[in-house]
Amino acid sequence: MAKTKQQKQEIVEKLSTGIKGAASTVFVGFTKVTVAEESVMRKALREAGVKYVVAKKTLIDRALKAAGHTLENGLEGEIAVAYNTSSDGDASAPARLIHEFAGKFKDKLVIAGGVFEGMLRNAAAMQEIATIPSMDVLRGRFANVINSPLTRFAVVLSKVAEKKA
Repeated sequence: MAKTKQQKQEIVEKLSTGIKGAASTVFVGFTKVTVAEESVMRKALREAGVKYVVAKKTLIDRALKAAGHTLENGLEGEIAVAYNTSSDGDASAPARLIHEFAGKFKDKLVIAGGVFEGMLRNAAAMQEIATIPSMDVLRGRFANVINSPLTRFAVVLSKVAEKKA
């Protein structure tokens, strides 16, 4: 059933508000994704604080213009939008999660571009952002780097103490 003008305006307003308020937004190209696969993906995205919306490309274009962005070439194929629902969340989460599901659903999902840190990005740039580890992983790696010299020093001291004893 066709959507009324008011429903379309609500979709555009919802998307533009989401794009403006989100740390990052990913445009997702999808084909032949089953309902079961999409349900699993939506649940995982929701748990991570990422909103996933399927809309017509014209409505997505209007929402982007309302958010202050203009696509030069436009979007091709069936497009969905994934964005953070909280501005203090992990900025790379939408791209990273979509990238993970694109690996699971071979040739069904693809990152078609997005908005990151207020700038429109192409698919290649968003693909790079998708490979950035989560903040928890980065914090763990940082703690490991800081702790590593101390650990090695303690191991060396224990070996010296064993030899002298």
